[in-house]
Amino acid sequence: MKKNILLITIGLTVLLISSCSFNNENQKPNVILIMTDDQGYGDIAAHGNPYIKTPELDRLHDESIRLTDFHVNSFCAPTRAALMTGRMSDRTHVRSTVYLRNHLNRDETTMAEFFKASGYNTGHFGKWHLGENYPYRPMDRGFDQWVGIGDGGLATSSDFWGNDRMDDAYIKNGYWEKIKGFNTDVFFDETMNFIKKNKGEPFFVYLATNVPHGPMNVLQEWCDEYKNQNFKMRSVPWGNTKDLFASVTRIDKNLGRLRQFLAENKLDENTILIFLTDNGSANGAHIFNDGMKGGKGSLYEGGHRVPCFIHWPARGLNQAIDIDKFTTHTDLLPTLIELCSLKKPERGHLPFDGRSMVSLLKDKNSEWDDRLIFMHLQNLQNSPIKGKRYLLATEKWRLVEGKGLYDIKADPGQKNNLADQYPDVVKEFLKKYDAYWDEVEGLDYPHARPIIGSSHQEETWLNTISWVKSNDSPHSWNQRHILAGDTVSGFWPVEIAKDGLYQFEVRRWPKEINQPISASLPEQKVSDITCLGKPVRKGEGKAISVVKVRLKVGEQMLEKNISETDVSAVFQMQLEKGKTDIHSWFDTEEGDSLGAYYIYAKLK
Repeated sequence: MKKNILLITIGLTVLLISSCSFNNENQKPNVILIMTDDQGYGDIAAHGNPYIKTPELDRLHDESIRLTDFHVNSFCAPTRAALMTGRMSDRTHVRSTVYLRNHLNRDETTMAEFFKASGYNTGHFGKWHLGENYPYRPMDRGFDQWVGIGDGGLATSSDFWGNDRMDDAYIKNGYWEKIKGFNTDVFFDETMNFIKKNKGEPFFVYLATNVPHGPMNVLQEWCDEYKNQNFKMRSVPWGNTKDLFASVTRIDKNLGRLRQFLAENKLDENTILIFLTDNGSANGAHIFNDGMKGGKGSLYEGGHRVPCFIHWPARGLNQAIDIDKFTTHTDLLPTLIELCSLKKPERGHLPFDGRSMVSLLKDKNSEWDDRLIFMHLQNLQNSPIKGKRYLLATEKWRLVEGKGLYDIKADPGQKNNLADQYPDVVKEFLKKYDAYWDEVEGLDYPHARPIIGSSHQEETWLNTISWVKSNDSPHSWNQRHILAGDTVSGFWPVEIAKDGLYQFEVRRWPKEINQPISASLPEQKVSDITCLGKPVRKGEGKAISVVKVRLKVGEQMLEKNISETDVSAVFQMQLEKGKTDIHSWFDTEEGDSLGAYYIYAKLK
């Protein structure tokens, strides 16, 4: 009898434990959010790709809740903005990847701020792409620890000159530091170092790799894993399909290292591990795309439907369960708020577009109302244009640019345009698009303004990726544009923190190069042990015969003649607190004028 009572007691205890809510205030779960860069839905073996090798991702897939109809934006920065805020990217002011239109609106509240307000230690390791100077950096948006690269990615003008993913320089809480190792390995190493220091308290990690985004640069031995594979290679300026697969396999090996580390430190049970990607495949969609049309940068399904795995053993989320409801990246923050009982930051937050998926995680058949999402794809566009490259989507329908209507359930490959058969659906969607456009167009979309002279950042680093330029001007965001001496121009909107004397150091080459403004650079080469076997920035630099540098801040204009040996032109100005714009030009002896590429600004 006593034995039966004991068994009943144990049974009731197990029942109580299993029926308790996900959010247990007494034992806050840790959270690791992993997002890869340009890896599509089909770039995982578990999804049916017959060539790629991803055993660790396959294992996570087999031990997770899988969101099989999960959507993000079609390219980098807008996805990151929506993920961090739970709001559609149009609302966050993030419309592009460059020229300040990738800077997250100051009024937005990030996922990290929710975790920080709730007693979590927070770390971001990898690609941010939402702003490079105060107050837009990760360390200004709720993260205690930040190890990253240039804001736009490898070899952009905001990256450390010469980075090629091998033994690069990284930004550690605002300062550049050289770290040995391959780029992806470093981000996982830094993640584990952060967890070691904080494992006695709850932690939130946002780990965003910069691969397999190009330019790809992987060791030959990693590529050799694919040397006998019989698939059609496609070469692009930043790599090829083999490079992409090798890059993904390197992510996969690091995922295995991380999970082993969590297990060894007894953190695996109560850590929520989420894996997703930021858009469709940049180079692998032609090999395998799960029947979808399009890849990165496409309004079709292959551009924005991506994998999302959620793994949390302590609450039973380690079984292979597919949830086929229409979900998005904006849903992850509301979901984590409920799962982790997160508190609202003191400054509050703007209304979410996403909603908690906890009911689906508990029961995949629970009620889930349909919704209509809006997405614009106008990268490199300074000002948004109504009706250009946009998508409306529900669980059943996809309306592409107001003309292509697809029943995604019956036609996942989007081969049959049903716009003529369902004109009422198109008409209703266009009406809702008009209302949405009026709403977002009515928002105040000022240019982001880095703050110069605050106590939060000693020196503000202005470069060409954060110019404001006209839509028809040549591009200037990459180090190769600077190497080529492109005749482009733009201005930097800024905010002056306080009245005082300010110094502006104008350069063609960044400080780590320290070459004369007029000088060329020799061709840079990467190690011959890599698959790439060529420089990330091809060709040698172009000499420019600069004889004068001009600087305009607000209405004040200064100029300085320079010699062929001058590495910079330094100006000082007395400025008042407030918003202003900075222009600077190199004048050549041939009479040309081009925008100065770099300025280092600070309060004297």
